Amino acid sequence: ALWRSPAQQAGYDRVIIPTGGTEQNGAHVVLGKHNYVVRYAAGEIARQAGKMFVAPVIAYVPEEPHMNYTGTVSVSESTFKALLTETAISYKRHGFKNIYLIGDSAGNQDGQKIVASELTKMWAAEGVQVVHISSYYSGNGQKEWLMQQGYSMAEIGGHAGIRDTSEMMLVHPEGVHSGFVRDFGQQSGASGDIKKASREYGQKMIDLKVQAALRQIAATLDK
Repeated sequence: ALWRSPAQQAGYDRVIIPTGGTEQNGAHVVLGKHNYVVRYAAGEIARQAGKMFVAPVIAYVPEEPHMNYTGTVSVSESTFKALLTETAISYKRHGFKNIYLIGDSAGNQDGQKIVASELTKMWAAEGVQVVHISSYYSGNGQKEWLMQQGYSMAEIGGHAGIRDTSEMMLVHPEGVHSGFVRDFGQQSGASGDIKKASREYGQKMIDLKVQAALRQIAATLDK
């Protein structure tokens, strides 16, 4: 017989499957930035939503754009989707009815969307839904907020810039090595002005992601 934890017996029937990534982050941030960030953020989402577990972070995802930099680990799209699928199947077998896929990196989004759609259709008759929480990554308003503070897109950066560096200063400060930066720029694998990053900005960036995810999760429960 299936053993159900006391929390499940108390109504915990939701779980977040967080996906991160192992990629280069310039000269100033350690590998695995996305794993640290999504673990922290998923914990905040679960705490605020209530009656929700967080699975261990999936650390290896498609990372082809970063493979010119040592330390990056990339898996194929098919491998990533298979891993997501098998993980979701495991939690379904354990009685979870709402399974949320939350990814902290661009390479995670398409695979999560496809797997969520396929599994939700497959399990519809059993009342189980798998949801790709897209707004956590693409609808969080981080860039817009920083632009309102007066920063240009060049200053904000697209990778390991103000946003990523600030988030790491909050969730894993020992992983930010600003003293190692010499000739900072595109050649380092990062973009943006990291000197503008701060722990305070990191808190705001995380809050924006968390609130975006919570709104989407609430909307799925209203259906």
